[in-house]
Amino acid sequence: METGGIDNRRLYELLWGTPSGPRRGPRPTLTLAAIARAGIAIADAEGLDGLTMQRVAESLDVTKMALYRYVPGKAELVALMLEAAMGEPPPPPAGADWRGQLDDWARQLFDRFRRHPWANAATVGPRLPGPHELAWLERVVAALTGTGLTGDEQLDVAVLLVGHARNLAQHAAATTTEAPGQVRESGFAALLRGREERFPALDAALRSAAAQDAGDQALDFGLARILDGIEALITARAARPPHTFGAAAATAP
Repeated sequence: METGGIDNRRLYELLWGTPSGPRRGPRPTLTLAAIARAGIAIADAEGLDGLTMQRVAESLDVTKMALYRYVPGKAELVALMLEAAMGEPPPPPAGADWRGQLDDWARQLFDRFRRHPWANAATVGPRLPGPHELAWLERVVAALTGTGLTGDEQLDVAVLLVGHARNLAQHAAATTTEAPGQVRESGFAALLRGREERFPALDAALRSAAAQDAGDQALDFGLARILDGIEALITARAARPPHTFGAAAATAP
């Protein structure tokens, strides 16, 4: 049951709390929660490159071999850390409609990724999600229930919102002094300096943005446009006349 060095059976047990049986050895002195917290502290400070089983073991004052009794490797450790760092999603705002719920959801997710920049890399590619991650997905699907969107469309909405939140959080992690949009604009401005005639439209857009000085709106703008598109789809779907079976037969001569 191992793929790419990951023991998927053991990982399932770790994330979902379904141990397959007792394990031999001394009485446990650590908890998975404590191990995850130790790993998160290291990764928050140094990223996943600075995270090793040895470093986590030292921070917990145990040997690396003792740590392996609880977690079989770094991949499984990162999965536990991600589950702990994301946590349970907060409840939706009281009285919010589907749009208000998804707006809040995306902002909460952005905050999680911004606080734990390493989580961006940890959520790339196929992997086994934990109960907290599925709880976040549950909130999106629950908010869209009754809107007329299909199950596939509801899941696609979650993908769109996750991508927007992750992308902007990744940019925010690159600097502590500027917001994502400001980082982008200052970088472009530096490249365009002396090349304005080659990129006149881009230069004009950057000058306009600087003159407006409206602050960073990357999260707000993208989120609003995504939700606008979803709302347009829901409205169009609701405006369609219901399909009446046998209509063709009823009008036949």
